[in-house]
Amino acid sequence: MRTKELWNEGWSFSKDSGFADAEQVSLPHCFNSTDGQDGGNDYFRGTGYYRKEFTRPVLDGDEIWVEFRSVAMVSTVTLNGVELGRHTGGYSTFRFELTPHLQDNNVLVVTANNEYSETYYPQKADFTFYGGIYRDVWLLGVPKEHFQLDHFGGEGFKVTPVVSKDLSSCEVKMEAWISSGTVTFSLQGEEKTAEVRDGKAETSFVIPNPHLWNGKKDPFLYEATAVSSSGDEVSTRFGCRRYEIDPERGFILNNKEYRLAGVSKHQDRWAKGNAVSKEDLKEDMDIVLELGVNTLRLAHYQHDQYFYDLCDEKGIIVWAEIPYITAHMKDGRENTLSQMQELIVQNYNHPSIIVWGLSNEITTQGGVTKDLEENHKLLNVLAHKLDPTRLTTMAHVFILKTKEPIARLTDVSAWNLYYGWYVGDLPQNEKFLDKYHKKYPKAPIGLSEYGADANIQYQTAEPIKGDYTEAYQCLYHEHILEMWSKRPYLWTIYAWNLFDFGADARNEGGKKGQNQKGLVTIDRKTRKDAFYIYKAYFSDEPFVHLCGKRYEKRVEAETELKVYSNQKEVTLYVDGKPVETQKGERIFRFNFELAGSHEIEVRSGELADSMTVQKVEEKPAEYQSETMMVHNWFDVEVKKGYFSLKDAPIRIKRSKEGKAVLDKYYYPMIHGMTERYGDVSSGVKIPKITYTILDFVPLEKLFRMLGSMISLETVEGLGKELPKIRK
Repeated sequence: MRTKELWNEGWSFSKDSGFADAEQVSLPHCFNSTDGQDGGNDYFRGTGYYRKEFTRPVLDGDEIWVEFRSVAMVSTVTLNGVELGRHTGGYSTFRFELTPHLQDNNVLVVTANNEYSETYYPQKADFTFYGGIYRDVWLLGVPKEHFQLDHFGGEGFKVTPVVSKDLSSCEVKMEAWISSGTVTFSLQGEEKTAEVRDGKAETSFVIPNPHLWNGKKDPFLYEATAVSSSGDEVSTRFGCRRYEIDPERGFILNNKEYRLAGVSKHQDRWAKGNAVSKEDLKEDMDIVLELGVNTLRLAHYQHDQYFYDLCDEKGIIVWAEIPYITAHMKDGRENTLSQMQELIVQNYNHPSIIVWGLSNEITTQGGVTKDLEENHKLLNVLAHKLDPTRLTTMAHVFILKTKEPIARLTDVSAWNLYYGWYVGDLPQNEKFLDKYHKKYPKAPIGLSEYGADANIQYQTAEPIKGDYTEAYQCLYHEHILEMWSKRPYLWTIYAWNLFDFGADARNEGGKKGQNQKGLVTIDRKTRKDAFYIYKAYFSDEPFVHLCGKRYEKRVEAETELKVYSNQKEVTLYVDGKPVETQKGERIFRFNFELAGSHEIEVRSGELADSMTVQKVEEKPAEYQSETMMVHNWFDVEVKKGYFSLKDAPIRIKRSKEGKAVLDKYYYPMIHGMTERYGDVSSGVKIPKITYTILDFVPLEKLFRMLGSMISLETVEGLGKELPKIRK
């Protein structure tokens, strides 16, 4: 019989190996919960030491094991001075046996190291690499002959359901790994006993007319159990479903088209880092369900088993991936393979998972190399060997040339496109996707990331790219969702991100240490206005939402009131009186003359939402980022016969004086623009053709396209010097 005990209490923590100034902590614990979210990219990256003193455990079983659900990033476990083992990878489960070294009184020491390394991932990315024992620790008691505990963190029990093409039956293959004896498998009251041969027992069942796992519509789960002749027992849930991804029809679940649209999710929280509780994860899932989407990209690493369980239960389709991200490291190959094996072995039985992600934006720094390609080929082969039932995918950075073979190495692919935020204009997103689909019609394509930062403090009536306002974030997501609705060939889309998250290298948009592309704030307390355009598209819960509640003080004489709703008719009330009724779909826009203070309400049947607006003479300073205001609303001085920001570099540099000004202000900025985003962007290789193309773009237009990637000094310097130079 297997027994277990939650082992989260009674730990001490120190950054000193001698435990000087040690503090008493409970797990989960993260030692970057504060400095990993305060900006400056100076959070502690080193070794944290955890110690637990305990008496000999009283658990049924011949052997005692300790199970760590995750320790970031590299961990060494020592019991009574004897090293039990080392684990590399900060997001997966691992176990060590304690039995041979147990005494009446014991000391267990666990190191958690998140310092820079060239051998394990992640090392460069736009999120904080938190350290600590940040998930649960369990003590396990098992018989001497027990299901495998030390094979890549799995539980030694694998269930493979294969649904027939006509959905009339499901063959369920069961495999269990144990050294000897027999294993009795059970499913729906039926039992089958199999002998262990070469360390494995296996059998199969057939379910006629299976109750299908059918996404959000009906996420039905079966339960399977394996019991060894020694008395060890494990169980798992699984789902019977059949799916495919078609290059024209997108995702197909159980022989029916099932359009995927969702969000990506990081696991951290404000003031907690990665040390989140089950209650936190449950709240996250509740927010996903409120939003109404049907798929999640769980980025950029393996998430908590509890959250995958929630996805199974709620019918949320999952993209699961390893943290092979941003920059390929020639000495990191072994770690990518081991993290992929852990991801698949530990998550194989989850019906919610449909694709294994090999990497994310891995060609950002260094481009495509032979070693990088070989690494991905090995990962792709490994994923299919471990799991022939699922597909593989990658998230490609938009600067990767689409003709590169690696763009179609996996079964399906997807692209991270930020046209309309970092570079370019919003319509370039659909231009890119349509062009790719036309050129490679047999290659399924998805949109793995897109997004725009928004600080809930920043408000405007005239949103433009790069202003960090809620209003622009709304326009951005409105555009992408309309684009998606007209392109059934997209097998999935994932907004980046569901929540704001810790990125200690960032200092922009009025906040330090955060990426603000979330539809919800990092503390989960505030849903940004853009949250509700997704709800209007995907939620069945009737609602009306007035955008701009935080934009109370307005300078414009005529103001727009925008409403998101999944209802077909909305009525505007101003100061208690009905003003206008509109029929429409998802987005409703009302305009009225603003004078004084007004109580605004919108209604649709019994549904209502309200706010207050008032006319002011000057826009409140807190509504805008001064830096971004200069970047995006600079005045352009134009003198007849002289250069200005309205001219393109290709013309300006024909003049000796003009070239000198460009060499002083423009070219150093344009060649170093990616450095503004810290480690994640340092070393990014922009294709030479890109710089050539930029030379033909008028400076004013180019700066508006690049938004926050340009520097204030560049704009002011060129704006001041160019009007002095005669054409």
